[in-house]
Amino acid sequence: MRGFRKQLTGSLFAALLVLVAATAFGCTDVVAGKDATVDGSVITSHTADGAFYDAQVRTIPGATFPKGAMADVYWNITAEEEGGPVKIGEIPQVETTYTYFHVGYPFMNEHGVAIGETTIGQKEELKTFRPAAKAIMTVEQLEVFALQRAKTAREAIKVMGELAETYGFLPSCGSEGECLTVTDASEAWIFELRSVGMMWTPESKTPGAIWVAQRVPDDMVVVVPNMSRIREVHPEDADNFMASGNYQQFAIDQGWYDPASGKPFIWQEAYSPLTGNDDWSLSSMWIRNRLYTIHRILAPSREWDPYAETMSYPFAIKPEKKISVQDVMEMLRSHMADTPFDMYEDPAWFIRDGDTSVKSPLATPFVTKDMRKLLRIPYNRPVSKWDCAYSFVSQARANVPDPLRTILWFGYDNPHTTCYVPIYNGVTDTPETWRTFDRNAFDLKSTQWAFILGDELVNRRYQEAMADLTAVRAPLEKSFFDRIPEIDKKAAELAAADPAKAKAFLTDFTRECMEKTEQTWWKLNWQLISTYNNNKGK
Repeated sequence: MRGFRKQLTGSLFAALLVLVAATAFGCTDVVAGKDATVDGSVITSHTADGAFYDAQVRTIPGATFPKGAMADVYWNITAEEEGGPVKIGEIPQVETTYTYFHVGYPFMNEHGVAIGETTIGQKEELKTFRPAAKAIMTVEQLEVFALQRAKTAREAIKVMGELAETYGFLPSCGSEGECLTVTDASEAWIFELRSVGMMWTPESKTPGAIWVAQRVPDDMVVVVPNMSRIREVHPEDADNFMASGNYQQFAIDQGWYDPASGKPFIWQEAYSPLTGNDDWSLSSMWIRNRLYTIHRILAPSREWDPYAETMSYPFAIKPEKKISVQDVMEMLRSHMADTPFDMYEDPAWFIRDGDTSVKSPLATPFVTKDMRKLLRIPYNRPVSKWDCAYSFVSQARANVPDPLRTILWFGYDNPHTTCYVPIYNGVTDTPETWRTFDRNAFDLKSTQWAFILGDELVNRRYQEAMADLTAVRAPLEKSFFDRIPEIDKKAAELAAADPAKAKAFLTDFTRECMEKTEQTWWKLNWQLISTYNNNKGK
């Protein structure tokens, strides 16, 4: 990076960093081991906090390929930039690929492997930029290859680690590192990945990435809010760690770690910016406020300091009570109520009404930038973002047939106002309206637009409209959860005789849930428009 920086003028480099900051949105993952959950499932989750990340849910069928076939490598798989994916390279194809579910950050395959994503900061010397960089493997492209080629979480990590080392890791969320929360029905893993700077080339015969992975203890939960969580690494403990061969040596070469010091090598500190103006530093409040919020939910009897340094938090925490899929949904929906960071309780919302002070009916926890400026409300980044493209909570279950191994509960837009819909890993198709979206054109035939509109309408009159939304959403989501035992039983019976029939049955169920949710949300939108419009004001 130092050599590359000398090739740029100071103003150009500064402009590049501004662009990087402008494109960084951030995401939140919560991942739990099987003994930390009420039903024994392994859970991961993800909030894709970029308004226009690709959220069109579709299956990409597995296939067989002739010897010598090549697989294309793309930039802009997330669709953060307009114009669609751009081919930037190719690698040898494998003989057989598995069916997987494609969105901006592909999240599940036919074998029930599920992956959550959250960007993490990395030091300036590691940063790598397109098009000058020779690295070609973005994290979303690595997810594609992992889901196409792996049956387990461990296999997925090995696939991604080897490809990143061979072809170079290319950051796609600004110039930062990445963390993936990778699960199957037995294990949950935290996989952290860094690039190695602008000067790397494939011809150098050196690894084009640095990475480590740590297993989540079965009875614990890990929260990853855009920061590195892994500290000490022990590759000799193969049950609980994996790492690239250079995971420590690169830091030694950069002068970031001295083995002669006698101090342990701390991965998190070696490669992350610690302080400063960098939003991705370990000291950033937008990271620590999410750590605080979710940890106090997991262990409410403990005294958590809302301003504690992020490095003071343990890698994993044993929840005081086992958590459910619904519990994780509520974590993702949090606007940090009952914390110092809840913008819904800012004093600016309270107005005089005679001798008392009351909260304005315009008050909302999701305050727009213009409203914050007007009312001088300080910004606190909540767990739940109004400009989230989609979110999910997945549950991978042991001792069930393959087509129903994992249920991924998917929701569009702001997690706080979304409705989560079950998608089984054996599903082979989704409704066209869930595969249709144009960011520049509102469309009544796009389910994503239904949720974008719903969130917008609720936010205009949050106190009253959110109650209306909850009254519709709660029974709908409950009806889905209530049907799962029945669907599991029938699908298992079908799978014993013919897995293809089980997949068809599960596909029909998922499509039914999606179509019902879509119809319900459009009806809710018309109700909100009819109820809360300025013709009814005084």
